[in-house]
Order: sequence, then C-alpha cells, then structure tokens
Amino acid sequence: MSDILTCSQCQTRNRVGAVPADRVPSCARCGAALPWLHDGTDASFEQDIQASVPVIVDFWAPWCGPCRVMAPVLEDLVRDLPGKVRVVKVNVDENPHTAARFEIRSIPTLLMFRNGEEVDQIIGVPQKAALRARVEHLSRL
Repeated sequence: MSDILTCSQCQTRNRVGAVPADRVPSCARCGAALPWLHDGTDASFEQDIQASVPVIVDFWAPWCGPCRVMAPVLEDLVRDLPGKVRVVKVNVDENPHTAARFEIRSIPTLLMFRNGEEVDQIIGVPQKAALRARVEHLSRL
C-alpha cells in the first residue's frame, strides 16, 4: 500500500510506501521532509504507530461534524511540522476493531503515540496552537 504525499516546498506529489520506523518520508525531487498524513486501517495500525516522530491517530467518521472541523487542523499541523509528526486517520465505521481496542466512545478522539506507546489522548477538537504545543512537547521527550 502506498500514499500520495505532496511536498510543501516544491509541490511534487510523492508516492510513499511503508516507511521504516527510524525514518520520515522525504521528497524525491527536493529532499525536504514531507507532511505525513494518511489513512490507517485495522490491518495497518501496528505499523502506523511506529515512527521516529510523534504519531497522532485521529479516530473519526465522515458523518461527524466536529471531525470535519478537526480535519483541516490536522492538515495544517502536518504542513507546519513536516518530518516532525505523523497523522494517521482511522475511520471508526470502516475500522471497528482498532476503535474497540482503544475504547473509542466519542469522536473525534486523538490518541498520541511515541515509539509505539500511547502517551496522550484528546477528545473533541483542540485549538491548533494547543495541539501543536503538545506535539512539540512529545518531540522533546
């Protein structure tokens, strides 16, 4: 499975497959770190939370109004912090096993992982600045 990530520097669309846990995806044209946002599934979840940067898992659904408010906040965050955060969007309707595993009862719910371990949780839609501060704090750990 691969994702298309667009470089913030040169706007090149990059096809990105699995990325080793000790790396972040980079642009094939200019070498800049790519904004790392993609869809996750029940099958890919364990691999998705393994990264050298903090991982935010967004549990959401297309019918959820607050989830639609959260989406551009996360898109802005990965563009502002390329190579410093990974965002994985998990549709709870299509991936019920992962949502059940983490007892997701309200959406949007953001789970934050560091080195594959859950370290923080946010229920609802946080302000972008507050979310960025939490990610930057996790980066320093």
